[in-house]
Amino acid sequence: MRGVQLWLYGLCLMVFAMVVLGGATRLTDSGLSITEWRPLVGMIPPWSELDWQSVFLKYQQIPEYAQVNEGMSLDQFKRIFWWEWSHRALGRLIGIALVLPWIIFTLMGSIPKTLQPKLMVMLLLGGLQGFLGWYMVKSGLVDRIDVSQYRLAVHLLMAGLIFGFILWVALDLIPARDFQLILPLETRDIVLAGVLVGLLLAQIGLGALVAGLHAGLSHNTWPLMDGDFIPDGLFLLEPMIINLFENVITVQFNHRMLAYVIVLVAMVHGFLLIQKSDGIIRSSAIIVLSTLAFQVVLGIAVLLLVVPFSLALAHQALAFVVFAAAVRHLYLIKAASR
Repeated sequence: MRGVQLWLYGLCLMVFAMVVLGGATRLTDSGLSITEWRPLVGMIPPWSELDWQSVFLKYQQIPEYAQVNEGMSLDQFKRIFWWEWSHRALGRLIGIALVLPWIIFTLMGSIPKTLQPKLMVMLLLGGLQGFLGWYMVKSGLVDRIDVSQYRLAVHLLMAGLIFGFILWVALDLIPARDFQLILPLETRDIVLAGVLVGLLLAQIGLGALVAGLHAGLSHNTWPLMDGDFIPDGLFLLEPMIINLFENVITVQFNHRMLAYVIVLVAMVHGFLLIQKSDGIIRSSAIIVLSTLAFQVVLGIAVLLLVVPFSLALAHQALAFVVFAAAVRHLYLIKAASR
């Protein structure tokens, strides 16, 4: 069983690497460099000069080339191509890393029957994520010079769900037992831990909207937004609801406000929990608070420095580290309450 758990942890790390690589692809504006979706033969990159010219010619037919990168050399195109190709190749490798060990562990009798349906869910979610990735890219091939922020948000949220689900299943294979509670946990503790996980996932989605709209390139001040806590222009667009998804000012404002809410919930939950627990539960609460504090500082730095590549990429990566800490924390609390 330990081997199965380590396998699932390995899948988590691969999904995490996929998120980081996807962030780099986004930050380098490489996501539209491959204009076709070929799940099998697409694994083979172009090698000959003729192959490269063919791929480059297809890229030259889309709006991004005409409006942003006209005159780009083949060598410049190769640099953005390899980011996108690597992102897709890693996705295929994750599929292989799920299916092959699954078959081997099943033949060895190492996988309990209760785990098989969960593995099937992982496979289905992975296939859906691959489709969503292409659906996202497709939105930038005809009338836009980048992908739809709606589809980008859905794609990143699905990555978060897959990552969280695999981690939860891995944790559940060998339940933790050494909790050393001073006082029994209450329903409130479980609810707050669950709310924190949900808020962090929502914040990941909001972060995708910020990235999709390049909202981090404006209002690069903190704690105020160019002199105002509540800036003008939050509801410029009609109908009002689309401001939540298409207004650069509103999207950045919501990302900031949700960050404050998350910090408040985490501090209240952590304070209540640390007072009455010890051992693994207390350590888990401290890990969540520590990673969250680091993420807040990093987010502010990304904003003030106008989204430098390395810090922006670290910010996205750390978002999933905080999310992982919160998912583990929720699992430990639920296990302790049982």
